[in-house]
Amino acid sequence: MTRIVRFADGTGVVRTGIADEAGDVREFTSTPGIADLLRLPVAELRALVEETAARPVPDVPEAEAHLLPPLDGRMELWAAGVTYERSREARVEESTEQSIYERVYDAERPELFFKSVPWRVVTDGEPIAVRDDSPLNVPEPELGLVLNHLGETVGYVVVDDVSSRSIEGDNPLYLPQAKIYAGSAAVSSGIVPAWEIAAPEDLKISLVVWRNGAPAFEGATSTAAFHRDPQGLADHLLHAQPFPDGVVLSTGTGIVPGIDFTLQAGDMVEIGIDGVGVLRNPVTHDTAALDWLAEASDRPSVRLAHRSYGPEE
Repeated sequence: MTRIVRFADGTGVVRTGIADEAGDVREFTSTPGIADLLRLPVAELRALVEETAARPVPDVPEAEAHLLPPLDGRMELWAAGVTYERSREARVEESTEQSIYERVYDAERPELFFKSVPWRVVTDGEPIAVRDDSPLNVPEPELGLVLNHLGETVGYVVVDDVSSRSIEGDNPLYLPQAKIYAGSAAVSSGIVPAWEIAAPEDLKISLVVWRNGAPAFEGATSTAAFHRDPQGLADHLLHAQPFPDGVVLSTGTGIVPGIDFTLQAGDMVEIGIDGVGVLRNPVTHDTAALDWLAEASDRPSVRLAHRSYGPEE
């Protein structure tokens, strides 16, 4: 599986390239950012990716390429809501305003909301957080569409749209507080090119929340259960605003734990999407524990001290 990656080399310089199955990286010759790549039409990007991937010798071995979130420049992370029947059921279960979720599920216009700027996004092994003023918090495993400036889907990522269910449930107008805070947005470190995914409409999505070395919650769904046309979501998102550096659009979740489950500090959230990858993030209850993200914008090596991966940790 080829992945488009953004990474820091041993000197801390941020580059982009193609990671192969072994994790070794071949750099793009002009070392553009992800935003630069998303200014290209999908056909030009594919030619560049395939040319770079075909070079016989990697430029950076896996051990020296510290993978970073695949967002930069003026990119943004957006998300869609109530795009699976299970999501509609969960929103109705938790909310004091149940009818609005039932209406938006069947409406022509989807629910779309801003999620994060690039520097606030965490990636594999980095902590996600739950708010200390919300007693009910969940991960939301989602397929992310990587869209170029033309609105073409050029690739896919795994996204965790971490959410404070109790805050949104109290009042839908609290949605930004339930969805946008430090540690609420995690994205897998590699973009799988769209042309390598034969059937994006039928991908298995799985979630395991590990607690004390054992699963505290497990769930699975498939993009076959998706209630919306992904391209339709993209069209609505780009209808009235440009994304000159591209955008990642998270397409909503079909896995929502029961109302009796909430994330706890020390949990490890593991999300897998067939053909796209696996995203693992430890959970903290201290949003201030994400303050290092501001420093990591200029010093990516800071991220390494905050990473852990195994469910047993």
